[in-house]
Amino acid sequence: MLLYIICFAVAMLIHELGHLAAARLCRIPATELGFGWGKRLFGFDLGGVEYKLHALPIGAYVRLDISELQRRSLGQQVFVLLAGVLVNLGAAGATWGTTFGTMNMLLAVTNLLPLYQQDGWKCGVVCLRALLRRHSTLVEWTFTIAGGGLSLAFFFAQTIRHL
Repeated sequence: MLLYIICFAVAMLIHELGHLAAARLCRIPATELGFGWGKRLFGFDLGGVEYKLHALPIGAYVRLDISELQRRSLGQQVFVLLAGVLVNLGAAGATWGTTFGTMNMLLAVTNLLPLYQQDGWKCGVVCLRALLRRHSTLVEWTFTIAGGGLSLAFFFAQTIRHL
């Protein structure tokens, strides 16, 4: 069990490093990369990015300059938003058949789902805005609710199939 937790934690960390690297390539400022939530336990600054370890080891994030990201081309926005998934897919392929490979694949696939705040959802919203050439709260909420419903339906279908 501990091996799964460690592998998943490392997969989350490299996922966020993928977003950070893509943002750097596209010259989009990032101020923070954090692992976990809650009280800050440890941190350091490197290259203008504050790296933080938090008390609750649940999740990871990178704080990008969103307004700068939104000024980029659709291709660059999608690249930055999907870079974490691409890194996880690469790591899964390179370590196929191992616990680390499985955790990377799990993280990549779940991040592609159009669930609120997942990378798939963020890319969907960015693409909808580009397609409509404007921000539409109604369309974005419809996408969010429909995406969540489809993701849950997919999950339940897979669960029933394996019973």
